[in-house]
Amino acid sequence: MGSTFGKIFKISTFGESHGPAIGVTIDGLPAGIIIDIESIQNELARRRPGQSRITTQRKEEDEVEILSGIFEGISTGTPMAMIIRNQDQKSKDYNHIAQQFRPSHADFTFQEKYGVRDYRGGGRSSARETAARVAAGAVAKQFLAQAFGAEFYAYVSQVGNLKLEKPYNELDLTKIDTNDVRCPDGPMATEMFELIDRVRKAQDTIGGVVTGVIKKVPAGLGEPVFDKLHAELGKAMLSINAVKGFEYGSGFEGIKMNGSDHNDSFYMEGEKVRTLTNRSGGIQGGISNGEDIYFNVAFKPVATIMQDQKSVDNAGNEVTVSGKGRHDPCVVPRAVSIVEAMSALVIADFYLISRTNKLYY
Repeated sequence: MGSTFGKIFKISTFGESHGPAIGVTIDGLPAGIIIDIESIQNELARRRPGQSRITTQRKEEDEVEILSGIFEGISTGTPMAMIIRNQDQKSKDYNHIAQQFRPSHADFTFQEKYGVRDYRGGGRSSARETAARVAAGAVAKQFLAQAFGAEFYAYVSQVGNLKLEKPYNELDLTKIDTNDVRCPDGPMATEMFELIDRVRKAQDTIGGVVTGVIKKVPAGLGEPVFDKLHAELGKAMLSINAVKGFEYGSGFEGIKMNGSDHNDSFYMEGEKVRTLTNRSGGIQGGISNGEDIYFNVAFKPVATIMQDQKSVDNAGNEVTVSGKGRHDPCVVPRAVSIVEAMSALVIADFYLISRTNKLYY
């Protein structure tokens, strides 16, 4: 099972939704990095369930326990292991699907691949696993902030047909966490909240878009040909539960432009090479160019709905699957921290790889 991500800054996650705990091991974190446990906990609080009426009401404190790799608040260079104990599982809510395949879930595909599956909350396929990624990403953020001042932001830019038209550079990104939707535009956040709540009351779900922004990344990160920076960012985002699409820079909108309009012209700002526009999204030739990296991540409507749906069981019999349990009507408000975490993991890995590219600097 592909539970490891990265080449030098490498993480391996473990655990299931209804097991005793989930966790992560970070291998490749350099020694001497100041680690703030409270900061890790704050990132987990942004992802945890039960935050408002538009999120799942599962109650998990998501308290992180560091088992190794840290001594007196400093990384030792050895593997850093963290666990988060599960506290509020209600496994009986899933007894009715022990032999049934829920539409648009991983039930059928896991059964076909392994011949056995943990049906309690989806087991390993549950988004519960992403808490481990957020913990690791919080460490990567601290490492990169100390290395070169990197900044990571993600916010909800669309829910259903409600789309925030302002680009990221016209928004105050410090306001992302001032509302439950995590949209930095207050009026739009209110509309999004009301839409999600209406969908919740109708016992349905809705999708959305999370926009990611990475600032202060130095030029030169990325590995051609197959390990381009945008390719790894795409892989990282597409590995998140419920993600259906990824675009960076001008993305699909760029096809409407001529090359003469789309090209990013260079100029000198002091001794630094800059671009007049940034339709490349901070990446050219698969390598960072020093401008802001920005991208969009599309999340589908959550597959579990509180309605009856037609399906089949393990024996191929037609069945009706009843919607039960506690689930998000829209995943994007909690996915913001996951997008930031995966961004940080990609940049941390490429930053360390860049230290092997040249003998002299």
